[in-house]
Amino acid sequence: MTAIRGNHRTGQAIWQSGVIVLVAIAVGLLVNQVRPGRLPLVADWSPKAQLTTDSGINLEIPLEDAQALYFARMALFLDARSVEQYTEGHIQRAVNLPWDEFEKHFPQVMDGVPEDTTIVTYCDGETCALSKDLAFALLRKGFFNVRVLVNGWTLWQENGLPVLTGADP
Repeated sequence: MTAIRGNHRTGQAIWQSGVIVLVAIAVGLLVNQVRPGRLPLVADWSPKAQLTTDSGINLEIPLEDAQALYFARMALFLDARSVEQYTEGHIQRAVNLPWDEFEKHFPQVMDGVPEDTTIVTYCDGETCALSKDLAFALLRKGFFNVRVLVNGWTLWQENGLPVLTGADP
C-alpha cells in the first residue's frame, strides 16, 4: 500500500511540475507579446542580419568594394583584433583599434578623423564579431559611413592584397 501511495505522489508531482512549466511558458509568451520592444521568438543570426542597423542599413561590404576603396585611398581601414594579432599581420595602412580596448584607444586613433570618413572595420573569421561590435560603436560615436569586411583578414590574404607585419610606425 505504501508503494502505491509513493508512486501516486511521484506521478502527481510530475504532472503538477509539467502544469507549472506550461503555465510559465504561456505567461512568458503573453508578456513578451504585450511589452514594447518585444523579443523575436525566432532570430536570424546570419552575418547579414547581424550587420543590419535598426534603420535597415546593411554594413557589410564586399571584398571588391573594400579593395576599390583601399586602392583609391578613400577609406580608413580599422583592424578590430588584439594588438598581438595586428602585429602578426594586418592590411597594409590599416590602423589597429582593438575592440577589447576600444575606450582606451578610441581618442588617440580617431582624433582628427572626420565623421563622414568611410571606415572599413575587419577582424578574422566568418564568425568573428569584433569588427561588427567596433562598427556599431563607431556609429554610436557619430561616424555614419562605417562598413564591415566580414572575415576581412583571411579574405584579404587569400586574394593576395597588400599586408604588413609589425606594429604601427
